[in-house]
Amino acid sequence: MFYYEVALLKSPLNPLTYQSEKEIQVGTKVAVKLRNRKALSDAVVVKVVEKPEFKCVSIDEVSCEYYDTQMLETAKFVSQYYVCSLGEALSVYIPFNKDIKILDEKQTFDCQIFLSREQTKAYDFLNEKKQALLFANTGSGKTEIYIKIIEKHLNENKQAILLMPEISLTPQMQKRLEKVFDKSVAIWHSKITKKKKTEILQGLQEGSIKLIAGARSALFLPYSNLGVIVVDEEHDESYKSDSKPRFHTKDLSIYMAKKFDIQLVLGSATVSTSSFHKVPFIRLTQTYHDTSKKYKFDDSDASLSIPILNQISKTLESKNQVIIFLPTRANFKYQICTSCGKSVECPYCSVSMSLHKNDLALKCHYCGYAEKIPEFCPSCKTGVIHNLRVGTAQIEEELNEIFKDKVIKRFDRDKVKTNTQLKTILNEFNKGDIDILVGTQMLSKGHDYHNVKLAVVLGIDSLLNMNSYKARERALSLLIQISGRSGRKGEGEVIIQTKNEDFFDFYLNESNYEEFLETELKFREGLYPPYLKMAKVIFAHTNGLKVKDELDFYVKKLKENKDIEVVGFGQSPIFKMANKFRYEIILRSSNVKALLTSLHSITSPMASIDMDTIY
Repeated sequence: MFYYEVALLKSPLNPLTYQSEKEIQVGTKVAVKLRNRKALSDAVVVKVVEKPEFKCVSIDEVSCEYYDTQMLETAKFVSQYYVCSLGEALSVYIPFNKDIKILDEKQTFDCQIFLSREQTKAYDFLNEKKQALLFANTGSGKTEIYIKIIEKHLNENKQAILLMPEISLTPQMQKRLEKVFDKSVAIWHSKITKKKKTEILQGLQEGSIKLIAGARSALFLPYSNLGVIVVDEEHDESYKSDSKPRFHTKDLSIYMAKKFDIQLVLGSATVSTSSFHKVPFIRLTQTYHDTSKKYKFDDSDASLSIPILNQISKTLESKNQVIIFLPTRANFKYQICTSCGKSVECPYCSVSMSLHKNDLALKCHYCGYAEKIPEFCPSCKTGVIHNLRVGTAQIEEELNEIFKDKVIKRFDRDKVKTNTQLKTILNEFNKGDIDILVGTQMLSKGHDYHNVKLAVVLGIDSLLNMNSYKARERALSLLIQISGRSGRKGEGEVIIQTKNEDFFDFYLNESNYEEFLETELKFREGLYPPYLKMAKVIFAHTNGLKVKDELDFYVKKLKENKDIEVVGFGQSPIFKMANKFRYEIILRSSNVKALLTSLHSITSPMASIDMDTIY
């Protein structure tokens, strides 16, 4: 009889011991019975152990799927560093399949891309350093450098990953990669069909697919000979998982590259402060096309002021296109009563609901609850509701009234829910069938708009004034990314509606972004990442008193640890979400080991832990 520890996939439980009459290889996916459960649970054999003193249950099924050494070692790191069970860490991976036969086919690629002197210098630097950062201005040709590096590895019969924020997986990027790598490239993200995913996994393991371009989940596919990981738009916060395990894809890529001797290329026009501080970088400032930008500032309170409308009109008359950015979707973000001053809140979350006129509803963007638009204030029953903080749908509506003969479309999560919708809108815009595109942060994600001569940025102050140590970096990075969509060839204009002209005006030029990063690092020294580690612990429960007691217990316990600092604690900014009351503790420390030890000591079922929190 053989005895094994198995990690239960997606379960918070620690590994359990099972027995088997047959010898099973560590890493094999199996199915086991759990007490009180009729259905079998998926699990992974993680360790061979001696016969225990207690009686063991037998492993029911042994599958043809397995997790290799790299997967197991990385999952152990994720489990330790991001404070989750080994089963939860392994559940992000798609395992290998023993039944898939490896094809012995070697392909040679010639991308026919000729790098400039500056690009060649960057290419050589990235290869020499092995793990490095490409700090490249918008339009300086970083994609060409990525393709040349990927080509080198594929010609050595290795595999490659190109990671992008999900919404950056544009038809343009897909076409560029397929032109060079043909059927050896596959696109991977959450919206592709199950059938397509099965085909890609088959091709990847057979060896016919050598390059995966995709969102963060692309990092967890079965690679047998990975040569390079490229993380494009490395500053983007969508690389941080918002569900357990709360890993950061970029940081995990850095760990894997160092641990398993894989080349790593991080790239961005607005690199993150942490990468700038920690990773060797090369600056690329020369752009492919001669471009010039004019920046104008508008401090009016009207969302679409007269100067903004005049400039939109002028741009459209010259047969050019316009993009308009807002941080908020829907028609309006808040509904405030003119009599009692109270907002219309979601009954399950302590947040104001957003007005969606087309659906004749108020919707909560946190739990999805919706209700019809009230005639009078739900609190005082007499007051009339007043709308505050305009959203994309409202701006679209107002522009349609003003520019009746123009085509205006929205580009946000309410309008773009599938990959097909994304491709359709971008293709229409690039063909010139859309005159004005109104959108949220999706507008900034690396899309190459050829005929945009005006970018209008509204509501940027709401991001700058957020209660976060990253607020300045977040707002400036986003503004530069959106500005970069205007005037990709030739002249472009950017109008920024803000009360903080001095801050934005000084740092807006991409060449000044490096100076901003240096200033920001001085400000953070001794207080915030990348100098200290920070973590957030959220306690949530339907019983408000019970969860408050749990918070108080752990605040007292954590304050006793002299190696960590309790920065703050209390109600979460969104106190109630999906009918659960929420409290949080913010921790920081220069001692990573001490911080992780304290986080692992939190055993409350009400707690969720976010190591390296970005808020």
